[in-house]
Amino acid sequence: MAPTPSPVVNRPGRGPIQGEKSFDDLKTLIHGKLVDKLDLTRLGDLEGDTLRREIRLVVEHLCDTENPLLNRSERERLIEEVLDETFGFGPLELLLKEQGVADIMINGPKKVFIERKGKIERSPVTFRDNAHLLQILDRIVSKVGRRVDETSPMVDARLPDGSRLNAIIPPLALDGPSITIRRFGANPLSLEDLLRFGAFTPEMVMLLEGAIKARLNMIISGGTGSGKTTLLNTLSSFIQPDHRVITIEDAAELQLQQEHILRLETRPPNIEGRGGVTATDLVKNALRMRPDRVIIGECRGAETLDMLQAMNTGHEGSMTTIHANNPRDSVARLETMIMMGGIELPLKALRTQFANAVDLIVQANRLQGGPRKITHITEVVGLEGDQVVMQDIFLFVQDGIDEQGRAFGHFESTGVRPTFMDRLERSGVRLPANIFAARRLNNVK
Repeated sequence: MAPTPSPVVNRPGRGPIQGEKSFDDLKTLIHGKLVDKLDLTRLGDLEGDTLRREIRLVVEHLCDTENPLLNRSERERLIEEVLDETFGFGPLELLLKEQGVADIMINGPKKVFIERKGKIERSPVTFRDNAHLLQILDRIVSKVGRRVDETSPMVDARLPDGSRLNAIIPPLALDGPSITIRRFGANPLSLEDLLRFGAFTPEMVMLLEGAIKARLNMIISGGTGSGKTTLLNTLSSFIQPDHRVITIEDAAELQLQQEHILRLETRPPNIEGRGGVTATDLVKNALRMRPDRVIIGECRGAETLDMLQAMNTGHEGSMTTIHANNPRDSVARLETMIMMGGIELPLKALRTQFANAVDLIVQANRLQGGPRKITHITEVVGLEGDQVVMQDIFLFVQDGIDEQGRAFGHFESTGVRPTFMDRLERSGVRLPANIFAARRLNNVK
């Protein structure tokens, strides 16, 4: 009896190839023949796992037909890469599956770099050409309702595992499509992970936990790659489980650890320039949705003022991140973003809004060689004249560079007792009596 044909196969394959071909040529040939053989009208009848198994059988048959001399490891690698081209993100799948890769930087089809353990290295992974890289990019952004083409050559998007992608294509990128991926694994780092890595100390965690439970408004400040989003995800575990949290992001990447969360994402305008929804629009709408807390993934423009106003009008315990090198710079950065949004307010009025809204600034920095540390936990005390008054509670002090080129140092308590301690106590938060005593906390590599 003849075997039952696969439900996704449309017509028989072609004869074997003549002569030897490189691995990439063979993969391209088999992928092309697979596309020829697929009955696209019937693919939707099969579930994901079943479909992948059916396609795998077809690919295995093609491998054996086109080059029966492949050894077992070559055959398995070829099958997996063809399946990645069919179902996933092609060569990107290899990097996305690789443990320890924090960032993927693609400078055209033949130059791919990764960051691993704070070090940037070149990856052997490549794409066939610009068209191949563009095809993979289009597959990614289309899944989240974004587009990238000559009329819209820059895009922010997210991958299924939550990783954030930014891309820019020709004619703006001269050497081919450029893609940067910030990795966020399916399992975000826990508080215990960050303590083990020496990002902060138990004393600092106790203060941050108390501040969140007492609903202090918080800004997490830091440079690119300093761990702001990771820290925000981790600290969210201290939010009361019965609080309604609304998050607002350009490209959703937060992985908050609560049950009652409503996630909102901005939308770029369409090709006619209409239909865009900005972070400002979402903040205004979120305030009508009875939130206990509002979290903006990153303040970048006019929504900054709306966020400060929300913090000032009953939505305590709200948080956001901002790009700045130190707590003092974060004030100037917020002022600049508000003014760039076309909002004309006297400088003193802006600073009054900030001083009244923000209770705590947590500064994250990526030090030389890769270690990420919480370098400041700083209280916003108020306004004196037209200057925002701050005081550092905990600091990280760098002591030097080790033989591997990595910065090391220690944390210290400055001896300052925060003025918001009465708010913590009214919320039932009790901290050890000596937690703020001036002292060196520990040495950290």
